[in-house]
Amino acid sequence: PREITKGRPEGRTQEIQRIIGRALRAAVDLEALGEMTLWIDCDVVQADGGTRTASITGAYVALVMAIDRLLKQGKLTQNPLRHQVAAVSVGLIDRQPLLDLNFAEDTVADVDMTLIMTRDGQFVEIHAIGEQACFTEDEFVQMMALGKQGLSQIFDAQLRALNSIGLDPTNLSPPSPPPEPHPTPQANQPNSI
Repeated sequence: PREITKGRPEGRTQEIQRIIGRALRAAVDLEALGEMTLWIDCDVVQADGGTRTASITGAYVALVMAIDRLLKQGKLTQNPLRHQVAAVSVGLIDRQPLLDLNFAEDTVADVDMTLIMTRDGQFVEIHAIGEQACFTEDEFVQMMALGKQGLSQIFDAQLRALNSIGLDPTNLSPPSPPPEPHPTPQANQPNSI
């Protein structure tokens, strides 16, 4: 059962909520969003790996869908999206960098890193921890490079998913207002034809 049915979420769930919130706030212009609060519910169905990274990556897609709906309903007047955001995990096992660790790999990793970035190369969050061992600057640079390669593929997958339902996050807009009716000339009017 989902934790939501138990009442209060546990500590790990709260941590994941905060991380997802920070990532999504980086994706939007909060001023353009105004006083509106968006709730994105993340439910990772197959958790064989990074639940945080999967949640952030999927939450961005859900965010685009929600903003598109709000624009179409006229509840937003402009697209508040600024950045495409995604996350990936990287780790070191036997001093070798690995991308998108599954559960078995994560449990034996010497180092675990979560990388959250925007498509245009800005960092939202980097969380690297030496679980079993310390790591060098060179290893950190290797993990960053591998993470960026993985994120490039994830960004493309997000866009493919959105495009498959007819959405382009860079081109969301409110519906055009209906054209103003033109008065039709009345018969027997002085200027009528």
